[in-house]
Amino acid sequence: MWPMEEYLPNVYMNFRDAHPDVAHALDELGRAAERSGPLDDRTQRLVKIALAIGSLAQGAVRSNTRKALDAGDTPEEIRHVAVLAITTCGFPAAIAGLGWVNDVLGAEVQHPEGYTDG
Repeated sequence: MWPMEEYLPNVYMNFRDAHPDVAHALDELGRAAERSGPLDDRTQRLVKIALAIGSLAQGAVRSNTRKALDAGDTPEEIRHVAVLAITTCGFPAAIAGLGWVNDVLGAEVQHPEGYTDG
């Protein structure tokens, strides 16, 4: 599990402190949505990563990447979601998402043999 204070932005934590009833309602809505259908936790997290990439929601990509790892998704599965976003969300969104995913995964970029930058 990831300690909450290590990755949640201050603006989000300040919101939760200032509006605890709204934050609680949001948490309950999320749990209700997760229970509303047949998808398992691993699949739900991959879908949420895809939705976050499509929305260019950096915080949601990072958060759901951590949650996907906790649910048992592999780094390769998570990165595959970002690659799949290319044809639906566009190359810039997919690459931004892949960058946010890799930030969480702590990945170093591996270039193919013969790759040159520029």
